[in-house]
Amino acid sequence: MRAATPPIPLTDSQREILVSLSRSRTAPYREVQRARVLLLAGQGVANTRIAEQVGVSPSTVRSWRDRFAEQGLVKFGEVAAGRGRKPLLSEEKIAEIVRATQETKPPGQTHWSCRTMAQAQNVSPATVQRIWSARGLKPHLVKTFKLSSDPRFEEKLIDVVGLYLNPPDNAVVLCMDEKSSVQALDRTQPSLPMTKGRAGTMTHDYKRHGTTTLFAALNVLTGVVVGQCLPRHRHEEFLKFLKTIDKQTPKGLTVHLILDNYATHKHPNVAHWLANHPRFVLHFTPTSSSWLNLVERWFRDLTDKALRRGVFHSVPDLIMAIEAYLHANNDDPKPFIWTADAETILEKVRRGRVILTQVAG
Repeated sequence: MRAATPPIPLTDSQREILVSLSRSRTAPYREVQRARVLLLAGQGVANTRIAEQVGVSPSTVRSWRDRFAEQGLVKFGEVAAGRGRKPLLSEEKIAEIVRATQETKPPGQTHWSCRTMAQAQNVSPATVQRIWSARGLKPHLVKTFKLSSDPRFEEKLIDVVGLYLNPPDNAVVLCMDEKSSVQALDRTQPSLPMTKGRAGTMTHDYKRHGTTTLFAALNVLTGVVVGQCLPRHRHEEFLKFLKTIDKQTPKGLTVHLILDNYATHKHPNVAHWLANHPRFVLHFTPTSSSWLNLVERWFRDLTDKALRRGVFHSVPDLIMAIEAYLHANNDDPKPFIWTADAETILEKVRRGRVILTQVAG
């Protein structure tokens, strides 16, 4: 007659942990089963009986008893070496899929999809997705960039970033630009309002009712914006806006104006006006570096919050909407905080140029 299986010794703390696990609704089911097995084994129940009650094989019961005798509850939730689900793909196959994703393209196409890669590698699309997700590969996404070729890039960058991080005393720093050709777009049919279970709707096509140009200057310190809509985008309009800034800025302050290299900003008439108003100091961003001008961030918010979904029956309607957004912004201004120092930016640009040189070579 076979001797009865002796009960495994359990301390009070071990028993408490196992009871909690055996009743858990959130722990992995395999851990719940294992806890129940060990509790029954602690009561001296035979392995075959435990296997029937818990729904596992007798060999699994014996294996879990042996592991408990060796390790206790240490590494309780870990799968033993050589056990568990085996990988379906070899490391070589995974490496081949990653290499193909990064270094090749499907015939006649610009990038891989899960389905095209799965077909090419004779695996399932879900397998490709798991491999890409684990390695952060996203062939369907692309980001745009452009490195400035301005020969004075470093000088201009240091100048502008210096104004952001260490603004001068007795001065105001303004980021200025024009948002040209803002269109007054009217929808061809009335829009429907949002209701429960349905988003608001608007037609995809539209009617054009003309354009305006918004001149804007963002106060870096306060977030207040001086804005003016003018019909065209010439040096005459730029001079008019400079005069508006001059009127709305306290006379005792120097005005440091950050702007781009558009020819209008360097017109001889503009230079003559600036010579007669020496408190205005112009700082030009490098070419192809609009990201360096904080007013571009404000333009983005204006477009997202007031223009893109707007319906304007005329240019005056459009101007009223822009001015309403301006007033709301200035009633509760929130400045954009610049944090990157010039050296950090320059180091990234150097790395980008090295990579471009390597790719071109």
